[in-house]
Amino acid sequence: MIAETPFTIAIPDSELELLQRKLQLTRFPDELEDVGWEYGVPLADVRRLVDYWKDGYDWQKAEAALNAELPQFTRNIEVDGQGTLSVHYVHKKSDVPGAIPLIFVHGWPGNFIEVRKILPMLTVPPKDTQAFHVVALSLPGYGFSEAPHRKGFGPIQMAEVGHKLMLALGYTQYVTQGGDWGSIITQIIAAMYGPKHVKAWHTNTVIPPHPIWNLGRYLRYMVTPLSQAERDGMERSLEFQKTGQGYFIEQATKPQTIGYSLTDSPAGLLAWIYEKLFTLTDSYPWTDDEILTWISIYWFSRAGPTSAGRLYYENRVSTKDLSRYSVRVHTGFSYFPQEVIRPPKTWSRYLGKIVQEVEHEKGGHFAAWEVPELLVDDLRKMFGKGGPAYGLVQVKA
Repeated sequence: MIAETPFTIAIPDSELELLQRKLQLTRFPDELEDVGWEYGVPLADVRRLVDYWKDGYDWQKAEAALNAELPQFTRNIEVDGQGTLSVHYVHKKSDVPGAIPLIFVHGWPGNFIEVRKILPMLTVPPKDTQAFHVVALSLPGYGFSEAPHRKGFGPIQMAEVGHKLMLALGYTQYVTQGGDWGSIITQIIAAMYGPKHVKAWHTNTVIPPHPIWNLGRYLRYMVTPLSQAERDGMERSLEFQKTGQGYFIEQATKPQTIGYSLTDSPAGLLAWIYEKLFTLTDSYPWTDDEILTWISIYWFSRAGPTSAGRLYYENRVSTKDLSRYSVRVHTGFSYFPQEVIRPPKTWSRYLGKIVQEVEHEKGGHFAAWEVPELLVDDLRKMFGKGGPAYGLVQVKA
């Protein structure tokens, strides 16, 4: 692996002009009277955002802010059976003695921007609280990372990239944090490379296998009363399965088909992603600038938005049983009430060596963006002095 290369986002004027032309030619669908979100994203929302994207939003201002706030790099990483990929990442070291290396992994429809709010909190914490060296990986095929060129690049290969990146940066011992796909990928990193290299795993999206496949676990689930938070979580999860999983099924079965629309139509991409930003959060007050910066990263991504959705397909067809990747290191869970994947705690008892569980009263699927202070506080308590995972990582003085 060669040394890292500093990276600056610099979308050429030709790409900005193309986006403008496409936005000007947007053809909107019709809409039924007296409907809200039950049929999907309301027409008024998409019209407003498209108009602002075309006539008011300033990508170059957003680009400059991202470059100023996030130290970005690329590095070539060789992946077994997949060749070498140029991987984009954010890397910020803390000046605080005793800082712990942490890799933060996003999911879909997230990207590296999810680390933006928690990065200064983790690297420059209040006095006497735990500090972290933070690495935020852009998964291959997302953002400004090169996309895989061969089939079979699933969560296990993503985990390999994350681990090799941390070793290349000199972090032979580190901890992991992730949500959505990032939860699955950081779990695999912890399972495959712990406890030698990975000392702990933390997630805000707990995704255990259903206990019905294990008689002992199923019986424990059946006889354990559910808390009100667990009952509410199960209800939300079931509703999501009935009314919110269309994108999941499409990307897990025919990602190339939807990819033509997402790659050619900025309005189509906007609606596809905005639906999830709006419905998976806990009444988060999204600004139009936030939404369009988030979606513009997909539009201007190195490989285009189609490549990101292929992870769903690769996971579905994989012959590897991800449930066998049991974690043997210290594990922490943060539960947020509007998370759509919210199984009872008895289901997750076998995911790792659970040392911390925190139940929050607000927050949804994008915790690092919605309630960064809560997520960061959980990490500080888990890894700081007196915490259940304190002192696990041997850091250099």
